[in-house]
Amino acid sequence: MPLFRHARRYAAIALFSLLLATPVLAQPALWVVKNAHTTIYLFGTVHLLPNDTAWRFPALEKALAASDSLTIELTDNDDAHMQALVLQYGLDPGHPLSDKLTPAENATLTQAAQTASVPGGIQTLQVMRPWLAALTLTVAPLLKAGLDPAHGVDKLLQAQMTQAGKPVNGLETSEQQIRFLADLSPAVELALLRSTLHDVDQGGSELTELIDAWKAGDTTAIARLEDEDLRQREPALYQRLLVDRNEAWAAQISHMLQQPGTVFIAVGAAHLAGPDSVQEQLRKLDIEAVRQ
Repeated sequence: MPLFRHARRYAAIALFSLLLATPVLAQPALWVVKNAHTTIYLFGTVHLLPNDTAWRFPALEKALAASDSLTIELTDNDDAHMQALVLQYGLDPGHPLSDKLTPAENATLTQAAQTASVPGGIQTLQVMRPWLAALTLTVAPLLKAGLDPAHGVDKLLQAQMTQAGKPVNGLETSEQQIRFLADLSPAVELALLRSTLHDVDQGGSELTELIDAWKAGDTTAIARLEDEDLRQREPALYQRLLVDRNEAWAAQISHMLQQPGTVFIAVGAAHLAGPDSVQEQLRKLDIEAVRQ
């Protein structure tokens, strides 16, 4: 995966996920953190998938039933709020995207808009900042194919717990997540877009491999596919999009352990894989997460 494909996937945690899933029984990874009076489950999720995907399994359902509350990445991501944030942080009509690219890159951008079936084509992209154009080119064909964010694992868990009368909390806000991208330097933003243009018609086989790894709970494969390239090529971006957030979440989990009860935490699967995972950050705090 060239330079920023992983960055786009981490970025998509803010708005969308690039992970799909097929209607085959899955058993994603589940961990538990415990002390004398508190139990916290950690579950890796995908945020966009068909509504006929089979991903539930008995240990997961038992953990959900035992939990007093659910914590996910975001709870304030309703459409109106997200649209307002995109208008605030994602658009730059005074500086057309074409002015930031070479003639050859502009030709590729036009073709990419067609390939990705972006509504409104190249004109839609022109008023966007590079980070938003990159996400749009990545996600548009998935949405066109009928993949619905409302059927993402986190959304389904949220609906389940809400129906059960249990509170649902967020680890971050939508504005925080969007600003992980919006606050990138101009050079890094353009690199993200250029990588997207390079890969707009590629990645199917690797995406399938990633889906299979998630379904199997293969965190080694998830880390290899999601983390390693970004960590080696762009360590500062890796630090910002993954490590810093995992450290912050581990600190929040440490505080949760001070309150009696049972909490179910569901975050993007890439955050629970690799050498800088949430579990590794917890270990630095002398907190052990045990695989179920």
